[in-house]
Amino acid sequence: MKIKLLVVGKLKEKYLKEGIAEYVKRLERFTKVEIIEVSDEKTPDQASQAENRNILEKEKQRLLTKIGERDYVIALAIEGKQVSSEELSQKFSQITLNGYSTITFIIGGSLGLSDYLKKRANLLVSFGRITLPHQLIRLVLVEQIYRSFMIQQGSPYHK
Repeated sequence: MKIKLLVVGKLKEKYLKEGIAEYVKRLERFTKVEIIEVSDEKTPDQASQAENRNILEKEKQRLLTKIGERDYVIALAIEGKQVSSEELSQKFSQITLNGYSTITFIIGGSLGLSDYLKKRANLLVSFGRITLPHQLIRLVLVEQIYRSFMIQQGSPYHK
């Protein structure tokens, strides 16, 4: 199995890069992890709805070029289903049993994701009703992916 994190925007914060790198390193014994960043569009202050739609469209086009036809796509979206760590771990097992070899997670930019990408996704997931910066959610996501594999191993990591 391969895990792809498809994200809008560049990660600049050193502490987040280091945390993500640590979990990617830990995941190497279970799966290959690829993080793909696509450029984000500058959102003007007080942007109109038309400007926001245009930004989402441009980001959508960049993201779509990185999604394989046979990828199982999980999009992070505030309106998505809230899942426990155990449920996410079980979902990974189901995805593999259903013949998918790549799970692609999508994290949008500051405006989120286009409706088209949300419909393309096989699953919409939310990490709760709180708002987190999209840079920080990358770290939370890779930790949860690692936790999912540790749950499958019966490791005491997950208590």
